[in-house]
Amino acid sequence: MTKLKHLQLRKQVIEICLAMNEDGINQGTSGNVSVRVPEGFLITASGVPYKKMKPHHIVSMDLDGGYEGDYLPSTEWRMHMDIYKARPEAGAIVHVHSTYATALACLRKDVPAFHYMIGVTGGSSLRVSDYAEFGTQELSDTMLEAMKDRTACLLANHGQIVFSNNLDKALWLAGEIEATCHQYWAACVAGKPVILPDAKMVSVLKRFKTYGRQPDALKAEDVSAHAVFAPVRRDVTSKKSKSK
Repeated sequence: MTKLKHLQLRKQVIEICLAMNEDGINQGTSGNVSVRVPEGFLITASGVPYKKMKPHHIVSMDLDGGYEGDYLPSTEWRMHMDIYKARPEAGAIVHVHSTYATALACLRKDVPAFHYMIGVTGGSSLRVSDYAEFGTQELSDTMLEAMKDRTACLLANHGQIVFSNNLDKALWLAGEIEATCHQYWAACVAGKPVILPDAKMVSVLKRFKTYGRQPDALKAEDVSAHAVFAPVRRDVTSKKSKSK
């Protein structure tokens, strides 16, 4: 038996698939997950239940649409391939049929800046693509248009798709998108949400560039201009005082 390449990444893809179902943002065998590798990307096989999925069910593909192994890749492989080709910063992709994101996608509703967390998309809105049948080049094309300057979009009458630089962050982003769609739905049911002005979102989006980073990952210019203000670290201050 041929030794599988990227075994740990294959196992992590399966873990992400199980987590997205356990977290309630996906169900059954719908949705799919992929991760970039030097040869192209690894993606879940078509129609294999996640609880029964093993590393050999994770299919290796190149960026020209070829695959290796005994299992066909997800029917949505084209969307994944085209994101990796168009967006070099994409390291992992999660596509799910989460309830509220899918509901808004079926209503063809873009989600505006009703809450600052819309900034996780990379812009001031979460766009909905035009409709195209699953697995087609047309779907991939309209998806890329909706994801222009964004890291996520809703797919009309379908679901949501996101990318990030690694699998854990892509799963987190998919969860945030679903939570944001749920909140927008609830706000619309309760009344008419107040939309944040563009000027406010410009500032928010700058801060999102450093969102979640620890001190050793922040550049000096980021901290001075855009980072969320942090409290004073006391243990460092006390050590400096004692050394004098």
